[in-house]
Amino acid sequence: MATPPERAVYIISVAAELSGLHPQTLRIYERKGLVDPARTGGGSRRYSDADILLLGRIQELTNEGLNLAGVQRVLTLEAELAAAHRALQVERDRAEQVVEQTHRQYRRDLVPLHQSMVVFRRD
Repeated sequence: MATPPERAVYIISVAAELSGLHPQTLRIYERKGLVDPARTGGGSRRYSDADILLLGRIQELTNEGLNLAGVQRVLTLEAELAAAHRALQVERDRAEQVVEQTHRQYRRDLVPLHQSMVVFRRD
């Protein structure tokens, strides 16, 4: 069974190695609010696969020349955009269901015509 991406399993040295960053850089990112690793009862940091992916995204953005404040803004906007996409998909699905129900109602309202047509003539 695969580990859920949110499950915090990596200590800071492993997370640093997996992300290609120095452990001190991970601490700085945490202090700046860019990443929020889970903590054990003793206070040790534990990083998840999702955190590792986030660290990679932060590294991409800093390599493109953004400072950490810019990275924070981009991450916030990306999260808002993802939430908007999810909400839009929910509404699309709901609208699709309503249209489908309406079409089913139309089919129920249709009554077959069993009478033959008679041409009406005026003489």
